[in-house]
Amino acid sequence: MLILGIETATLQAGCAIGGHEGVLAEFHVSRGRRHAEVLAPAIEFTCRQALIELKEIGAIAVDIGPGLFTGLRVGVATAKAMAQALRVPMIGVSSLDLLAFPVRHTSKLIVAAIDARRSELFYAFYRQVPGGVQRQSGYQVGTADDLASELLATGHESLLVGDGAHRYAGTLGEVGGIEFGDAGFAYPSASALVELAHARALREEFVPTWELEPFYLRKADAEINWERRDAAEAS
Repeated sequence: MLILGIETATLQAGCAIGGHEGVLAEFHVSRGRRHAEVLAPAIEFTCRQALIELKEIGAIAVDIGPGLFTGLRVGVATAKAMAQALRVPMIGVSSLDLLAFPVRHTSKLIVAAIDARRSELFYAFYRQVPGGVQRQSGYQVGTADDLASELLATGHESLLVGDGAHRYAGTLGEVGGIEFGDAGFAYPSASALVELAHARALREEFVPTWELEPFYLRKADAEINWERRDAAEAS
C-alpha cells in the first residue's frame, strides 16, 4: 500500500510518499504560514518524484498536531478532501510523535517540544523501544520553566528535539544532562509520518474521515479573545 503523508503542524510544511519499500519521495518547504499556497504544489511535485499518480495512493496520513492552528486546519482539510476524493482510509499521527521517532535510537529520555507561541511549548516524553519509541507522558502545554522543572525531577539524561527546544535552549539548558538535537530534528518529518502510518496501516488502524480532527491541545487566540470580549461585555 502506498501512503501519502501530509505534515503542516509547524512553520515547515511537507509531504512524503512511501510504503513497504520505504519512502519514495519527500518534500519540505519553510514559507512561514503560507501552507495553503505551498501544499498542493508540494504534493504534485512529490508524486512526480515518486513516479506515481494520485490514484495509486492507498491511504492518506496527516499530522493532527498539536501545532499552529492555521497549518493544522489546512493540512487536515486537504487530507480529508483527498481521502474522500480517492476513497481511501486515513491515519492521524501526532506532531510530537513525529519529532521523537527519527531519534529513536538514543538511549536517553527523548523530549519532543514544539514552539506553541505565547511563551509556551507543546511537549511530551518518550523512550526507545524495539522498532520505535513509546510515549512516557501525556501531550502537554506549558512554559519552558514548567518543562525544565519536569526534566529536573526526572533526573535522567535527555535528548531534546523540536523548534521549541531550540527557542528556549537558554532556559532548558540550565538543567543538567541535557542534549539538544541538531537543526535537522527541529520540525516533524513527513517521512517519519509515512513510516509510522505504514505500520498502523498494516494493523488496519484507520480513522473514519468524519472522525479525524486536528488536536489543538489549547484554544486558538481568536477564541480566547472572543471569550475575553464576551466576559468584558457581561461585566
